[in-house]
Amino acid sequence: MAVTTTNLIMGPAALYIASFGATEPLDTAVNDTPAASAWTDLGGTQDGVKLAVDQTYTPLEVDQVVDEVGGRLTKRLFTIETNLAEPTLENLKYLLNDGTAASGAGFKNFEPIYASSATQPTYRAVILDGYAPGQFRRRFIVRRVLSNDKVESSYKKDGMTLFPVKWQGFYVSQSIAPFKLVDATS
Repeated sequence: MAVTTTNLIMGPAALYIASFGATEPLDTAVNDTPAASAWTDLGGTQDGVKLAVDQTYTPLEVDQVVDEVGGRLTKRLFTIETNLAEPTLENLKYLLNDGTAASGAGFKNFEPIYASSATQPTYRAVILDGYAPGQFRRRFIVRRVLSNDKVESSYKKDGMTLFPVKWQGFYVSQSIAPFKLVDATS
């Protein structure tokens, strides 16, 4: 089998976050940074950014055949996971799915949302900008996410303090897919 070396991908990705329903960049703008008026750059990451799509197919079975005769998609879980290398209060807000930040002379503070999160969490949208075959850009847009993993941070003498995060994607509507991929071709 021949290997097309230009199809091999290596390199970092950038992450951006916005409010759920934010205006998405046009497909033709895949090589451009998303508009700062809607999308916030989450800064540096460590250990890469992992995109996962876990699909569950339930088998179709009949008594007359020993093999499964088919399957139907019954569950899809899609996540974006990384370690944010900039453990700022602003990034903590995105890990805890919202909160209130304030600042004054010589200080900043943050308090999580505690009243509405149980019934009406604050959904967001995430863009992962990485590379596609040919060293072009690839954009993965997850349109409705929540941070749904444990939030923790370690302070060590021989390691960076990071904010691990895992955003899970959710259903949007009958007419809007929950995620979209765009590859630049030139």
